[in-house]
Formats: sequence, structure tokens, C-alpha cells
Amino acid sequence: MHIALGLDGTKKDTPTVFIVMAQKARTVLTLDAETVNALKHGINFKKNREDGKCYIIYKDNRGLRACKNQCKHQGGLFIEDMEDIDGKTVRCTKHNWKLNVSSMEYVNPPDCFTQDELEVVWVNEGVQLVELSPPDPWNVDPKTPEELEVGEVTPPEDSLERLCQADAIYISHMHSDHLSYPSLKTLSDRRPDVPIYVGDTSRPVFWYLRSSGVTLTNINVVPFGIWQNIDEHLRFMILMDGVHPEMDTCIIVEYKGHKILNTVDCTQPNGGQLPSAVDLMMSDFAGGASGFPMSFTGGKYTETWKAEFIKNERKKLLNYKAQLVKTLQPKIYCPFAGYFIEAHPSDRYIREINMKNSAEELNALIRKLNPSIKTWTPKPGSVLDLSLALKDPSSSMAITDPPPNTQLYMNKWEFDLYMDEINSVITDDIFKHKNWIQFYYRWADFKDYNLVVRVIETDEDFRPFPNGYDYFVDFLDLSFPGQRPERDHAYLE
Repeated sequence: MHIALGLDGTKKDTPTVFIVMAQKARTVLTLDAETVNALKHGINFKKNREDGKCYIIYKDNRGLRACKNQCKHQGGLFIEDMEDIDGKTVRCTKHNWKLNVSSMEYVNPPDCFTQDELEVVWVNEGVQLVELSPPDPWNVDPKTPEELEVGEVTPPEDSLERLCQADAIYISHMHSDHLSYPSLKTLSDRRPDVPIYVGDTSRPVFWYLRSSGVTLTNINVVPFGIWQNIDEHLRFMILMDGVHPEMDTCIIVEYKGHKILNTVDCTQPNGGQLPSAVDLMMSDFAGGASGFPMSFTGGKYTETWKAEFIKNERKKLLNYKAQLVKTLQPKIYCPFAGYFIEAHPSDRYIREINMKNSAEELNALIRKLNPSIKTWTPKPGSVLDLSLALKDPSSSMAITDPPPNTQLYMNKWEFDLYMDEINSVITDDIFKHKNWIQFYYRWADFKDYNLVVRVIETDEDFRPFPNGYDYFVDFLDLSFPGQRPERDHAYLE
């Protein structure tokens, strides 16, 4: 997602001022001496009875280690791993990811994440589990809200020109639906020094900048939880995702005292510590993932199972977003991230089965739970006058609907930009020799994962090519068996 924060389009000589705020230590669980003495060697699961949150404590001869009972993949709950004979590993109930609690490293898949540890503090022979909480900066140094001038806002025809004059551009993370190198190429050709801000994630947002051919000379990597001042009226702060702090971010913007919170599509924005009563809150809403379970087949992955799974996941996301809005009580809520579709004809199966939530569904649920919160569904040609909506939420003039017969959704796309690049690599040498393909898997060295993949070379309609490639990859030991192994395993075809 790209957000341009434009003011007057002029370049300023005023330096950026950094307001540094320290994190705060917070005790999340307290165990008395009797409970500590009762801890067994190995893995112990504990729950805070006050807030219901769960934790894992690992005990050995060296002492105690602890972490939240929450998987970094998609926030699932860990349970005992029945396959673990050493008593050091827990398994996520969502996608079978495994964490070695003795080292706080994920072992399935291997070499992917390290679990964030809690500090173990001994107090009178008991212990406290302590974490560094994200800062709560929006309650510090507040500005007196100033009324904005009421004015008509229309989508500009010179959008690229205005984007080039932006005072700041924020890019949340490296995924291609948020970071578009083709878009940045067009922008950089006009203004390579446009100020771009990204969070200081361990997986850099611009990981592929050098290979992209895009020239940008003013990329600013900023720390989390620190206000970045653009001028006397505008400042912003980038916040990390509590589940994917190594990659994902969200942002809060303050303009003349008015706060806009954009959680983008974070799984747990800022670890769950978010400002309440902001003027405008924006978030994702759609759900749906084209990889799991859509691409899985065999075993329990029947069409009925997949349809029910997708339905339940959609419902859970819808309720989570509605409850989050109810808790934070923004004055206005806008579901803006989720207008995507599997458009290519080859993806027709995924498009038809992988149903998603609509912005209208979420807004209807929010209005049912919170009648006082104004909702807005963004559409082409629609306008939200934020100033007027804040002054008079009941005003019918605050939201302008699209003109009649406005085409709201695209029905045709230009695929050549992407397909040409994909097609250009089909003739690469690596695809000419089967042993070279095997060399690639061994070079990537992704193994010790109980997954078997069958790769079948097909045409655009998924019809196997005559004499095309058809092979298995067993990621447990990176072998290439002639048929599926007898053991229980995850399978993808």
C-alpha cells in the first residue's frame, strides 16, 4: 500500500526532528515460589488467569526460558509435539510449524524465525515474565486539534505529477501487492529523490531494489515507535507487526492534531497496543489466501473441506476486524485493503473457490455493533470529506457517492507486463535438464520439513505436457522419490 502525504509541494530545508521514546517493561505473568518449584524439566504451559493470555516456560539445568504461546507465522497456539522425543519442541495448531523452546528457534520450517523471548526475573524465589511493551506515543506531546478547512476533494487527473511532489511516501512491506516496482519505476523516472519511508525491519523492504533496475536516491529506513516530523503540522510513526515484526508494518499519521491509523494488513499491529478514538482508522478486510488450502489436494483437502475452511477463516477475520474497531472506537472507519482478484484465466479455479469478505459486509457488521461509528466504503469517484464528517457525522454532504453507472471494478487487465517476464525465463538452461532442477532444490537447502510436493509441467489449462516434467520432491531429506512415501506427510500437488 502506498500512501502519499502531500502538503504544499515545495521542498523544505527544515531538518527532520526525531522524538525518541523508550520502550516500557511490562510484567505479563507472575509465578510464586511454589508454582516455580512445581515446574517440570522441559516444556511448561502457563496461562495468565487475569487476561487469558498463554505462555511457554522451558526449564533445564541452566535455568528458565520463556516466550508467548503464539506462533510467528499466523499467530496460532502451540501445543505439545507428540513426535518430539527430546521434550523441547512445540507444534502450532494452525499449520504445524514447530518451535524448539530450548533455543527459541523454529525448526519446521527450519531457519525461518527466532521466537521473541520474555525476560525471566526472579523475585523472592518466584519469577516474573517481563516483556518490552511497544511505546504509547500518541498520548505523549498531544497537539490541540485544529479544525480543517472544508473543501471539495476530487481525484486529480495529474495524480503522477502530484505524487512526485509528495513530502513523504510510506511503503509498509516488501510484498508485491504493497511494493510495486513497476509503479516505482514510473515514479523514479520523474523524481528519483522523492522521500520514501520504510520501517527498520530485519527483512529489508527494498530487498530487491538493486535487481529491480529502479533508481531511488532518498529511501529512509526509520526505527519503530518514533515520530518523524515532516513539518509543524504533519508527523507520522511507523509501527511493527506483533506477529511478523521482521517484515510487516503499519502507520499512524497526525495532521494538525487529527490522527489517522492505518493498520494495512498487519496480523497484530503494534503488538495489539493501538490508539483509541482516532479520527480515521483504515485496515484490510478481505481475507483469503491463494496458497493454503487452495493449492492442496488429496487426503482431507476435498472441495467441501476447503470451502468450509475458507468460510470459517473469512468469518473469523470479519469478527476480529469488527471487534477491533469496537475496541478502538475510531470516529470513522474505512476498509480499504482487499480489492484484489485472481484475474488471470489460469487462476479461475482459485478465484471461484477462494471467496473473500467484502468491504460492505464488514461495514454493515461494524454499524450493527457500533452505531456511533461512521463507516465509509471507498469506491471510484467516491469522496470522504474528513473535515465535514468530523464536524457533523450526520451530514449527508460528508460522503459523495460515485456518479450513476460508474464502473466500480475492473473487468479486463493488461497481463503482458507480467507474463512477458515469466515467459522469458521458460527457455533458461536450468529447465532443460532434470538434474539441474534437482541441483536448484539442493542449492536452496530447504529441508527437514515433512512436506512432499509433486511438480507437474502443464499448459495454461493445467493439461500435462507430453513428455513434460513430473516428479516428487521430499523436503524431509531433499530426495526425489518415484512415488509418495508411505509415512504420514503434508502433500502439495
